[in-house]
Amino acid sequence: MKTDEKHIEKLKELVATLPDNPGVYQYFDTEGTIIYVGKAKNLKKRVSSYFTKYHDSAKTRILVRKISDIKHIVVDSEQDALLLENNLIKKYQPRYNALLKDDKTYPWICIKSEAFPRVLATRNYVRDGSTYFGPYTSGRTLRVMLDFIRQLYPIRTCSLNLSPVQIAKGKYKVCLEYHIGNCLGPCVGEQSEADYLQNIQDVKDILRGNIGQVIKLLKDRMSLLSKEYRFEEAQKLKEKLNHLENYQAKSTIVSQSIHNVDVFSYVEHENSAFVNFLKVVNGAVIQVHTVELKKRTDEDKEMLLLTAIVEIRQRLNSTSREIIVPFELDFEFKAASFLVPQRGDKKKLLDLSMRNAFYFKQEKIKQEVNRSPQKAADRVMETMKRDLRLKEAPIHIEGFDNSNIQGTNPVASCVVFKNGKPSKRDYRHFNVKTVEGPDDFASMEEIIYRRYHRQLNEGQAIPQLIVIDGGKGQLGAAVKSLTQLKLIGRIAVIGIAKKLEEIYFPGDSVPLYLDKNSETLKIIQHIRNESHRFGINFHRQKRSQNFITSELDAVEGIGPKTVEQLLTHFKSVENIKQASPDELSQVIGKAKAQKLMQFFKKNN
Repeated sequence: MKTDEKHIEKLKELVATLPDNPGVYQYFDTEGTIIYVGKAKNLKKRVSSYFTKYHDSAKTRILVRKISDIKHIVVDSEQDALLLENNLIKKYQPRYNALLKDDKTYPWICIKSEAFPRVLATRNYVRDGSTYFGPYTSGRTLRVMLDFIRQLYPIRTCSLNLSPVQIAKGKYKVCLEYHIGNCLGPCVGEQSEADYLQNIQDVKDILRGNIGQVIKLLKDRMSLLSKEYRFEEAQKLKEKLNHLENYQAKSTIVSQSIHNVDVFSYVEHENSAFVNFLKVVNGAVIQVHTVELKKRTDEDKEMLLLTAIVEIRQRLNSTSREIIVPFELDFEFKAASFLVPQRGDKKKLLDLSMRNAFYFKQEKIKQEVNRSPQKAADRVMETMKRDLRLKEAPIHIEGFDNSNIQGTNPVASCVVFKNGKPSKRDYRHFNVKTVEGPDDFASMEEIIYRRYHRQLNEGQAIPQLIVIDGGKGQLGAAVKSLTQLKLIGRIAVIGIAKKLEEIYFPGDSVPLYLDKNSETLKIIQHIRNESHRFGINFHRQKRSQNFITSELDAVEGIGPKTVEQLLTHFKSVENIKQASPDELSQVIGKAKAQKLMQFFKKNN
């Protein structure tokens, strides 16, 4: 295979494993330099479009040719992707991105640090003691907030120096804002600074993200305006109310209350651990990194996470004094402390990091499957062998379930899995023959015996593992039949109880509880669900068939062949009932048609 073809195949593997989630993707060249950062509502669709269609732009075609590696970051929403893309572009300035000329990207609401503070919109975040809220991804939302605040509180909009000395000189005059009621005239001493600062404190409380409080205030004011028959003003407030109700005030990516922290998350898979790192500076995620650690011995998760934290902080030269982690660590850094958040913005950042670690793990699994399906299947089989304490890998598994309603039409199903995948051509149905009434244990005993008695007589392959849909009772019935056939020890058998997903072994009253995310449990659940589905479908067919034939079989002088002729021609019993005597006679003869008509007439 040529070098270019290998390169394309590698990129296709990366694209195939991308999630269908919003996020940010990064393209790297052969030297490991970021050459492009983009945002996407659906990462897989957006990134795959670069490699599946012709691009009119020559620059885009050159970009695609230079891509050597692809990495991505999963976020909660498109807004988060937009904010994160902006942060990464400003930090790395990739060659093929349209670089921003300045930081005037997203607006903030600023409460100035001054006498009689102003409340205004700004795109420049300056550390001058002022209080900032945001940034807001929607300029319209910001304007609605400012407009509402100014309607509710008479706050000055002028840029005068309202120090006590300047006001005392009497050099200022009131402006139009004062005359129309939008300002109470602090410039001429008509409003005290204490009264003004109380209004500012109320504004801060509203802007801290409690949109519920803002909405309540809007509703109260709208109700008051309606009572005063000021319907036009009430309608304007209603429009603002509708907009605010559809707005999410908080962003997972940006939270100005978080200044400089490191966030680490941890997930495990087989003999690997994946640690994701988020670097948060001034409320924005500016760096993301995920590493994989291969387990050499039985290292615990605390040790593996600490190893990753030390390595990543040294590699990325991080000196953050606060480190957010998913679980307690019995370790202390001299210049940093650990925090396990339970709620709030820091918990949201930890959740975001956990999702990125999880998706990184899923990518690795998918890439392994795509590169070598058999190797991946062998790994899963070895995992099942270890988890279920088996003598050999369960390459061939068979699952069983009974199905009956109040003892009618008892049937059973057998599904076959090979290498962890359904082998549907090997599925089998069974009619329960020797059991009367709803006896699931006896039914299971019969079916297991019949299945493997035949397999042994015909010299067919027997499975390494049998999965019984049920608890200890069902499992005991299966073991009884296997004992009679002298298969105990040759075939492993387990039962899975539905309520708590308990795994039962023969002769052991204590069930095994597997991790809900383990591949072993997922395969067992798949087998159980397939056997149940397959059995239920067969049971429904039997009930439907028995209902039809039992009604026609009750007609004296009408045998099975005649019933078959009627159903083949008329398709249903209802159509037979509606057929004329001539139509019936043409199919089954005049004498039988007459008997059929008399039967229907009598029963109706």
